[in-house]
Amino acid sequence: MCALKIYTDKDINTEIIKTKKIAVIGFGSQGYGQSLNLKDSGCDVVIGLREGSQSAQKAKSYGLNVMTIEEAVKWADIVQILIPDEVQAQTYETQIKPNMRAGQYLMFSHGFNIHYKRIVPPEDINVIMVAPKGPGHTVRSQYEEGKGVPSLIAIYNDKTGNSKDIALSYASAIGAGRAGILETTFKEETETDLFGEQAVICGGVSALMKAGFEVLTEAGYSPYMAYFEVLHEMKLIIDLVNQGGLADMRYSISNTAEYGDMTRGPKVIGEASKNAMREILKDIQSGKFADEFTNEMKERKVFNKLREENKNHKIEEVGREIRSTFCWGNDNNIIDRTKN
Repeated sequence: MCALKIYTDKDINTEIIKTKKIAVIGFGSQGYGQSLNLKDSGCDVVIGLREGSQSAQKAKSYGLNVMTIEEAVKWADIVQILIPDEVQAQTYETQIKPNMRAGQYLMFSHGFNIHYKRIVPPEDINVIMVAPKGPGHTVRSQYEEGKGVPSLIAIYNDKTGNSKDIALSYASAIGAGRAGILETTFKEETETDLFGEQAVICGGVSALMKAGFEVLTEAGYSPYMAYFEVLHEMKLIIDLVNQGGLADMRYSISNTAEYGDMTRGPKVIGEASKNAMREILKDIQSGKFADEFTNEMKERKVFNKLREENKNHKIEEVGREIRSTFCWGNDNNIIDRTKN
C-alpha cells in the first residue's frame, strides 16, 4: 500500500487558478456547485450551454456569464465538462474539439469518457480531472458553510508540465482544499466510482432499504414504522460512520444493536452478495457496463421504465407523506429544483 498523501490549502498555490479563464460546460448539479464556488473564490468563470438551454436563466440569476459552448471554449484556458456522461462525447466532437487550441486544459469530474475512449483528445491538450466525492449541491452547501467536499485529482496528459498545479488550484477554489485532496488515475477513479455507485452507496443501499421496507410491510407492520426503521435512520447512522468509521457508530448504538449488527449483517451481505459485487466489478473493468449504458441512453426505454417504477415504489409514497408533515430536518433543503 502506498503512503497516503492528502493535499490541503496550505500545500497549494491557490492563486494560479485565478490567472486562468474557466469555462464550465453545463449547469446541472456539478456545474451549479463548482461554478458558483469558483466565482466566490475570485475566479474568472463562464457557463457554456447549448443554444436554447433552460439552464441559462438559472445561471444568469446567480450572476454568472453565459455563452454558447463554442464561444466558451474559444474564450477559456480551462474547459471543464460537466454535462452528463452519455452526451459528452458527441458534444466534445461537434462543439468543443473544433474550437480548442494547443495548451488548453480539458477537465472532467469523472473519468468515464476518457478511460473508455469515448473522447480521445489530441496530444497537445492537457487532460486533467478534479472529482469532488459528493453531489454538486453538497459541493455548494459545504462551501457556503466554510467547509469543503474531499476531492480527487488525476492527470491523463500533461502537455504544459503544470497540470497537477492547475488541478490542485482548481480543487482548492471549489472548496476541496478545506477537506482534503487525493491524487489518483482516470482508470482508478472511473472503475471504483462506478463500482461504489452500483454495488454500495446508490444501488446497494437503495436496494437494501427497499427490500427491508418490503419485508416489514409484507409481515404486516406499519409502512410508516418501516420507513423510519430502514430509511430515515440511515442518515443518522451514516453520519456517525462518516465521522468516525464503523467503530464510532458501534460505540454510539446499543449493545443489542451492535450484537445484531455483527451477527446478522453478514447473513444479509454474505458471500453471495460479494460474488454479485465481483461480477459487477468485472463488467466495469471490461467495459461491458460502459457499452450497455451508452447503448441504453440512445433510447432510454429500460432507464425510463426503471425510473418510473422506483419513483412509484411504496417507500417513496410513504416518505413523501412523512416528510411533508414532519418538523425535524425539513429546513434548509440542499436541493431546490427551481434554482439549482
